[in-house]
Parts: sequence; C-alpha cells; structure tokens
Amino acid sequence: MVRYLINVDGRVQGVGFRYFTQIAANTLNLTGWCENLMNGKVQIEVQGSEQYVHLFIAKIKQGNTFCRVSNMELVNIPVINDEKKFSIKY
Repeated sequence: MVRYLINVDGRVQGVGFRYFTQIAANTLNLTGWCENLMNGKVQIEVQGSEQYVHLFIAKIKQGNTFCRVSNMELVNIPVINDEKKFSIKY
C-alpha cells in the first residue's frame, strides 16, 4: 500500500480534470482526494496498491481530450488506514 501527494500543472482547471481523476481512481479502487489550487494547479492525494497507483498516474498524465498535463510532482507520503473513497474537494 502506497500514498502519493501529486501536484499537477498544465491545463487542468475548468476542463473536467478533477472529475476525470475521480473516475480513474474509482475504476482502480483507489482512495484519496483532489482539489483545485489557487495557483492553477490541481493537488491529488491517492492511495492503494503500488501497481494500481502507478496505473492511475499514467492515466492522469495522459489526461482526457480537454486537459493537458505539462508537469507532475510526486511525493511519497504516509498511508491513511481508515480512508474509504476518492473524493473531489471544493
């Protein structure tokens, strides 16, 4: 089990990127959250098996037809044991 804090830069606000991220996480049974930051980036915390977290990262790097990821910063952080779902923070 691993957990990453990910800061995503690019065209990631106002294009459905957080919703896309939530669907990708739910498809892979991952937990965590994502939110827009005031600087135009999106911050994500994602947790699950290492294999599925890396699949998730590859999927969000690719993005959907509306977003464009130009940079991702990943930091390995401590696992949260009681987390149940992946959510969007507003």
